[in-house]
Amino acid sequence: MGNTTDKVKILTAFEGIANSRALATYQNHGGYEALKKALTMAPGDLIEIVKNSGIRGRGGAGFPAGLKWSFVPKAEGQKFLVCNNDEGEPGTFKDRYICELSPHMLIEGMAIAAYAIGAQKAYIYTRCEFYEEIAWLETAIKEAYSAGFLGKNIFGTAFSLEMDHYSGSGAYICGEETGLLSSLEGKKGQPKLKPPFPAVSGYLGKPTVVNNTETLASVPWIINNGADAYRAIGTEKAAGTKLFCISGPVQRPGVYELPLGYSFEKLLYEDAGGMLPGHTLKACIPGGASAPVLLPDELKGLTLDYESIAAKGSMLGSGAVMIIDTNTSMVRLMEIIANFFHHESCGQCTPCREGTGWIANIMHEIVSGHAKEEDVDRLAVIAKNMGGKTICALSDAAAMPTMAIVQKFGDELKAYIRKGKAS
Repeated sequence: MGNTTDKVKILTAFEGIANSRALATYQNHGGYEALKKALTMAPGDLIEIVKNSGIRGRGGAGFPAGLKWSFVPKAEGQKFLVCNNDEGEPGTFKDRYICELSPHMLIEGMAIAAYAIGAQKAYIYTRCEFYEEIAWLETAIKEAYSAGFLGKNIFGTAFSLEMDHYSGSGAYICGEETGLLSSLEGKKGQPKLKPPFPAVSGYLGKPTVVNNTETLASVPWIINNGADAYRAIGTEKAAGTKLFCISGPVQRPGVYELPLGYSFEKLLYEDAGGMLPGHTLKACIPGGASAPVLLPDELKGLTLDYESIAAKGSMLGSGAVMIIDTNTSMVRLMEIIANFFHHESCGQCTPCREGTGWIANIMHEIVSGHAKEEDVDRLAVIAKNMGGKTICALSDAAAMPTMAIVQKFGDELKAYIRKGKAS
C-alpha cells in the first residue's frame, strides 16, 4: 500500500526535454505504448487496474477514478468521455502545465479511458483564455490522428475513437461536470440535478465519464507500470502523485509534482525556497480559493493529502497552495474572494445567487467604510445558511472560506471597520 513520500516524475516526466510537446518526442520516450498495451486487454480489466491503483479524481472532489468508470453501463450504445480542462479555480495552473509539457500524455490517457468505458467519442473542454494551451492541444490531436492513434481501427483493432476540442467561455461554473456538459451541449452553463449521474445520463443524455486533465494524464503511467507501482506512491488512502501549484510571496512559486502525503513545510521551505525576504507567513489556503484558510499553527506538521487537510477543517481541492503573508489584508482578500464567487454564480439556486451577492455587498460596505461590526457576524450566518442547499457546490465554495475567515480573522475585519482602513 502507498506509504512513500519519495518524489516520482509521472506528470512532469518531460520537464527539461526539448520539443516535449511533439509527437516524435513523446514516442521516443515510450509514448502510446500504454495505449497499445491497453488494447490487448479486456475493458473490464483496465477498469480494475485503475480502481486498484487508488487514483482519485484530481479536479478537487477526490472521487476514485476507476470507480467512476465502473458506473458506466456495460450495454452497447453511444457513450462519451469528456476531459475537464476548464481549470477555473483561483490559484490553480497545473492542467495548463500538463498541456505545456506533454499534451500527448493527456490524449493517450483519454484514449485508454475511452476504450475502458466503451466510448466512441471524446471531448477536451478548455477555458477560452488558454490560447496557447488550446493551440498545443489541437496540434497534438491532429498529430495523433495522422499517426493512427485516433480515428478508425487504432493499432489495427476494432477500437475507434473520434476526439474533438471545445473551448468554453471562461465560466467557473463549467468546472462542475454537469455545468460543463450543459455548455458542451450548447446550453447555458448551468449544473444539472443528480441523479441521474453523468455515468448513466450525461452528454446528450448518454452515459458519460468526465475526468480532470491531471487524472487522465496519469493513466498511461498506471497502465505501463501497474496498479501496485502507483499505489506504492503516496499514502494508503491517497495514492500516487499530485501537482501542487504554490503561489504568493515565496522564493520559487510554480508547479511541483509531489507524492500525496508530502510535508507542507517541506514544500514551502525547501521546494519553494521559503518566504521572500521581508515577508512572514500569516496563513495559507491549501486547495484553491474555495478551501478554508489555515493558520500557521494548523500548518505545522501538515501533510498534503485529502485526509490530513480535511482533519484541519480545510480541503486539498485542486492542490492550489496559496501563501498569504502578514502584509496582506484579510479584508481585501475576502473582498476579492466574495466578488469572484458572486460574479461566477450561475444564479440558478436562490441560496447561492442571493447568498454570494449578500456576502459581496457586505464586503463592499466594509471596504468602503459603511459597515458595522455586527456585519462581520452576519457574514457567518449567511454563509452557514448557504451550505448544502444547492444543485452544485459553488454555494459551499463561497460559504466555506467566508466562515473560516470570519472565525479566524474576525477581529481583523472588525478592526478594519473601526478604523475605516486596513490594519
